[in-house]
Amino acid sequence: MSEQEIEKTFSNLLRTGYSITSPATIDYNCIAWAADDTEIWWWPDPLNEYYWPPEIPRAINIETFIRVFELLGYTVCDNPEYENDLEKVAIYADSNRKPTHAAKQLDSGKWTSKLGRLEDIEHHTLDSLAGPHYGSAAVILKRPKEDIS
Repeated sequence: MSEQEIEKTFSNLLRTGYSITSPATIDYNCIAWAADDTEIWWWPDPLNEYYWPPEIPRAINIETFIRVFELLGYTVCDNPEYENDLEKVAIYADSNRKPTHAAKQLDSGKWTSKLGRLEDIEHHTLDSLAGPHYGSAAVILKRPKEDIS
């Protein structure tokens, strides 16, 4: 997808700023990217075509997506602001609270998203992707950062 197409689909990006950080790939999607997996597509499709944790129902609703990230050590929080000792993920949903997208926060405080089968981007705010395509950030989750020392 060209920058022009990205900006047409996500018009807030023009106002808030973004950068493309990797080429398009079909290897993984936004849920996998937010879960730190770049090997496989994550989605609770009913035909089991994509990966989904087996202990979580294959239902497309906020609750099941929260449960997936809880398996990864996240808990729901209400603060999207950067906190030095925490990793954060945002689940986007449409007006019916049906999950559409996930983003993860970078150490810079900015956010990163995989745009479906397209590129990964870095964006300044969660509102950067809000709109008719993804809805808005409906749930924020956090977990302690791993100590790599």
